[in-house]
This record gives sequence, C-alpha cells and structure tokens, in this order.
Amino acid sequence: MSDSILRGGRIIGPDGRAIHQDIMIRDGAIAAIDRPGSFTSETPQRIDATGMLLHPGLMNGHTHSQGALARGLGDRWTLELILVAGPWAYGGRTLAEKRLSATINAAEMALKGCTAAYDLFYEFPVPSEEGMAAVAEAYADVGIRLTLAPMVADRTFYEAIPGLLEAIPDEMRRGLDIAALAPAADTMQAMASAFACWPFPQDRVQFALAPTIPLHCSDDFMVACARLAADYGVGCQTHLAETKVQAVSGLKTYGKSLTHHLDDLGLLSDRFSGAHAIWLDDDDMDRLARAGASIVNNAASNMHCGAGLADIRAMADRGVNLAIGTDGSICSDNQNMYEAMHIASLASKVRGPHTDDWITAAEVLTAATEGSAKAMGLNARLGKLAPGYHADVVFLDTRNINMIPLNNPVNQIVHAEDGTSVHSVMVDGEFIVRDRRLTRIDISKLAEEAEAAVDRLSAANAEVRRFCEKMAGVVNRFCPALSAESYPVDRYGTCQSCGGRHDAVIA
Repeated sequence: MSDSILRGGRIIGPDGRAIHQDIMIRDGAIAAIDRPGSFTSETPQRIDATGMLLHPGLMNGHTHSQGALARGLGDRWTLELILVAGPWAYGGRTLAEKRLSATINAAEMALKGCTAAYDLFYEFPVPSEEGMAAVAEAYADVGIRLTLAPMVADRTFYEAIPGLLEAIPDEMRRGLDIAALAPAADTMQAMASAFACWPFPQDRVQFALAPTIPLHCSDDFMVACARLAADYGVGCQTHLAETKVQAVSGLKTYGKSLTHHLDDLGLLSDRFSGAHAIWLDDDDMDRLARAGASIVNNAASNMHCGAGLADIRAMADRGVNLAIGTDGSICSDNQNMYEAMHIASLASKVRGPHTDDWITAAEVLTAATEGSAKAMGLNARLGKLAPGYHADVVFLDTRNINMIPLNNPVNQIVHAEDGTSVHSVMVDGEFIVRDRRLTRIDISKLAEEAEAAVDRLSAANAEVRRFCEKMAGVVNRFCPALSAESYPVDRYGTCQSCGGRHDAVIA
C-alpha cells in the first residue's frame, strides 16, 4: 500500500471550526496531521483535497443487509407487522441473492460516507457458513468494514408474545410452520463452526452474535450466545425494548423489565450493545451504564415503525456509550447515516422544550463515529482523524449546496448534509468511492441483478405473502391491545409514544 498525502483539505479542529491541514497516510493509517505544506518528503502519491471537508468515516452501529432487497415493500408497518412479513419479505433467497442484498446494503453506505457497519443479517431457518461468508464477501467487495452478527432465536415471534398464539384462529395456526426455527442446539453449533474457521481478516470483517430479541430467546439460548461471544472476545447485540409490545411482554414474561432480566442473566457487559432501547426506565439505564454497555439509536426506524423516541440524553448523562444506526432498509428506507444523525438530533428535541436535554450536534457526530466504533468492537483505532488511526476518510465537497456557506462544519454535517456532498471515501487509505463513483462495484450491473432477483422472489413468495398478509390482520388487532395495558414512561413521566401522561409505570 503506497504512502500518500492529502493536501489542501480542511478538517474539524478542536474548537469545531474547519481548519486547513495536510494528512500523511502510511500503510493505511494516519501517520501525521500538520499545517499545509509541512510534509515535504518524497512520496508516491499526492492527493488534492482542495475544497474538501474531511471527516472520519461514519460507522453504522445497527443494520440488516437482508433488508436491501426488501426496500419499499411496506407502509404503515409496526415492527410486529414487519416480523409477520419476514417469511415472504426475506424468504426463498438463493445464496447469490443473499450476497446481492448485502452488496446493495454496503454499496449504499459507502456512497453515503459510511465505512463500517454492524450487520445483523438473517438466514432462515439457521445461519450457514456459506451464508455468512457470502455476506462477508459482499462487504469486502465494496471495501467497507464489517461486524457480522447472524440474527438468531429459538422462539418464533408468535411464541414470544404472551397470548398471541392463542389468539390466532386454529385454521391459521396450522400455517405457522413457515416460521418454524431450527433447534437451538443446531443454531449454536452452526455459529460455533463458522466462527472456529473464520477466514476473513479480523480488522476488516469480524463476527459477533445477535440473539435477535430477548423475548424470542429462551434464557438458556441467551446465555449460550453470551458465552460464545465471550469465548471469542466479540460483541453481542440484541434489539432491546424496541416497542411497547416488547416492554409489556417483558413484564408479563419475567416480572421485570427486559434490561433487568438480561442483567440478571449476566448478559450486560462492555461487549453488549442494545439496539433501539426506547422503553427503558432509570434503573435500566443505570444497569447499562454500570456494565459499560452501548446503546445504538435508530431514530428513523423508530419513527417509521411508530415505536417511540429513545431518551438518549438520559443515557448519555449516565455514561452509556451511544452509537448511531440506520436499521434495515425495510423499516428505515435507506442506509444514509447523515439522515440517521439528523433524525437522532431532531428526535431528542421533540421529547420536550428543555434545551439542556437536547443532544448536541457534536454528540451526535461522536456517536456516529467513536461511539459506533466502540459498540462494534472492530478496532480501537477507528472513529477519528488522528495519528495512529486508520485512514478511513470521507471527502465532503464544500462547493455542494449543503455546505454553502460553511459556517459550522459539525452542525452542517449533522443538520444539513444528506449524502450528496460525498465526493470520495477512503478505507485504510484506499479509495472505495472516488468522484462519487464506487471504485470496486459496477452499480449498473447491481441494478440489473436486483431487478431480476425481485421479479423471481415476488413470484416464488406469492403464496407465503398471501398467508402472512392474513396473519397481519390478527397481529395488528392483538398487539396494540396488549401494549395499551401499560405505559412505560420517561423520567419526566411522559409517554414515549403519545406524549401524554399515564399512571402505570414500569417499576
């Protein structure tokens, strides 16, 4: 890998202003940053960054690559309705189509300034070595870093929600074999086998575990996942208290909050991350902070699914590490981390009028870089433009309308940028996007392959889709009624869902 100097660009200085600095890159890492013209030694490559604002690559703390081929399939879907749609939205895919979906996911992130992702990919009924390798190869083809966590469970959605199975008519219940999961032992063995012979470089493609939703996993299964993650020293991520249905179901099932239950099982640690984490009380947040755990905020998805608004200020004030994610494209529409940051900032503001409780733009940008890096556990040298850190660099064109005038780079990255200013992107000092074009992937070919795959899958899954859409009617009557039984509230006594006040509080 040749050495290079980025000349003429600006970076965000300690005071938040854009300052002109040159960056020396050696062996894929930032060797030095200094005033313009400081590096005079001979080097094979001088890269003109004039007119560019340089920032560290954004890091997506929570996504699902299987969602890329399912983009735009539904509207007015709660999370529970997305789970019902899963067998037809993700079903029947060939190995090539699984890889294709992951390639689309990674390519979109790269084009929009993201250089790493925590991907909770799903393979039914059990994760396979071939499937995991296909997703890993897709990200490697595009050039971005990956923490790959197969999403697993040993209970179906219908078994996980108290009373739901009984509410389903007998004639429909017989069709639920389409959602049947592999035995827990088979799932754990499949992951252990894949991890034992992992062929990818750990600094670029690392594995992790994702017991999908606590209610969908028996206690023994959750503990087994945590133990396997600990054996390999890797991360463990779950969807934590994402919806009111989950919060209420947790109380019914465990007699305590979901976070409290995971703590009692010994899952909370500095390797643990919880995605969404909307329906938490003060005790939950304290437990997460004491454990050194991370929370991944996915505000766009939370709004899309009507799930509520996480109190990220309260978490941050307690010392919980905050990361930012997009979630999958089936429920948040895109893989745009700039949009994810923008919505995270806005979501903290609409929780109430107290400006001290609003997350600052600087905190959001830090969450989408350093915070996500910590949650991923990929490498300690990610998330900053600083000597010793990997040269994962995004070039924003300050001549793009989003950046005119460049008054405050942090505010404008979070509040004004939408990805259209992204000119080029480096990972380890290598361009994976240059002059707004992917350097490794033919996007025209990708589009053709995607159209063909969607046509085939639409026909292949038609019958399953009809059944799932009938089941959606049952679920959409049952789950709102269940969630209405209790209203977890935030520290001000305000319901995360409707903004009102209620007497019933999670203890």
